[in-house]
Amino acid sequence: MDRYPRDMHGHGPVPPDPKWPGGARIAVQIVLNYEEGGENNVLHGDPASEAFLSEITGAQPWPGMRHANMESLYEYGARAGFWRLHRMLSDLPVTVYGVASALARGPAQVEAMREAGWEIASHGLKWIEHKDMPEAEERAAIAEAIRLHAEVTGAPPRGFYCGRSSLNTLRLAAETGRFAYLADSYADELPYWLEVGARDQLVVPYTLDANDMRFAIQAGHPDGASWETYLRDSFDCLWREGGRMMSVGLHCRLAGRPGRAEALRRFLDHVRGHEGVWFATRAAIADHWAATHPPVRRARPSAMDRADFVARFGGVFEHSPWIAERAHALELGPAHDSAAGLHNALARVFRTAGRDERLGVLTAHPDLAGKLAAAGRLTAESSAEQASAGLDHLTDAERAAFERLNADYVARHGFPFIIAVRDHDKAGIMAAMERRLAQDTETEFAEACRQVERIARLRLAEMLP
Repeated sequence: MDRYPRDMHGHGPVPPDPKWPGGARIAVQIVLNYEEGGENNVLHGDPASEAFLSEITGAQPWPGMRHANMESLYEYGARAGFWRLHRMLSDLPVTVYGVASALARGPAQVEAMREAGWEIASHGLKWIEHKDMPEAEERAAIAEAIRLHAEVTGAPPRGFYCGRSSLNTLRLAAETGRFAYLADSYADELPYWLEVGARDQLVVPYTLDANDMRFAIQAGHPDGASWETYLRDSFDCLWREGGRMMSVGLHCRLAGRPGRAEALRRFLDHVRGHEGVWFATRAAIADHWAATHPPVRRARPSAMDRADFVARFGGVFEHSPWIAERAHALELGPAHDSAAGLHNALARVFRTAGRDERLGVLTAHPDLAGKLAAAGRLTAESSAEQASAGLDHLTDAERAAFERLNADYVARHGFPFIIAVRDHDKAGIMAAMERRLAQDTETEFAEACRQVERIARLRLAEMLP
């Protein structure tokens, strides 16, 4: 099967109500990344020095050499930046993304995190790239990160965020079965469930935009005021919409600098000035989401084999299973597991079929309130649809009028009158028949095809979420 693995649909046009505790409008989540002492360094057995997220513009790895300036910038994060942010944030629930090897080299900082009641999540074993790691090596690194993390902090991590991840990272972390949530995703503003084999793994997405890392990249903030404005605007939008989560990403060596810390302080004062804000750790958000929106596994069209797919959806277009047969061969994915998505796939097949094939779909539809209906020989879908508009309870005069219009319409156009009856009442259907009877056949053919697609969409709405 030609299947596309990425999920471009997510929660859809109307996200679920998160039902944040206390009726809060927004959950605000602050992450402090603790990486200092876990970065690339030949002292740590790495082949080169670090080159990522520092004040050094255009930094490059120094193969086989220590980089004194780079080391001192990371040291600033542990020696000064952490403590400035700790003083500012110690009264808030904060999640630390702790690189296990960095935590092992920062015992005083770990003690301060624990005394503040902060959640310490795993940020992997080392702050290095995983993209080229063999799968077995990355799996072992995750296992060692969990072991060392528990040894250093006194408890295993409940959350995991690699950051410099590979295509395998989410799956490998989920397969451990050790994490309440994973965070290597920027795909949403609310948590979501990921199916990894038999495991339903919760993902609590993170952020790269409301993140102080943008001080260390070319397309970044020139000063604290710019960052503060962006954070305030992000919060204001999400607070106004309601039912959202805002993550703010901090790094000791970046946001811990005085000019940026003051911008962060002003932003936090702005947030505190609003009602309905739930400050929470990522673990608290994960626990709330799991309790409020537990995973529900459904049969997914994109995962069905051809026989099951056709058996389930072959009647969406009236008596025309060939549409489902061809749609199954398209590049389907998670975006097609909703009513709107699957309808698009089926409609593509119908729209690109030859005229004779489309005419066959039109002629497969029964007359409205016709002989098949009277004899009880409609499909279950057609019978329910006609009943929804009251066409199963007609007076003798109404039935005679429908039969006359049906006969005149077929005689003029060569196919039955088709309309999505769920969109209309009995009087509206009658008026449409009289109006469309007078149209030229090409115009009416196009209109009938649009109505066939609309009928299919309404049917799918009853079959899929």
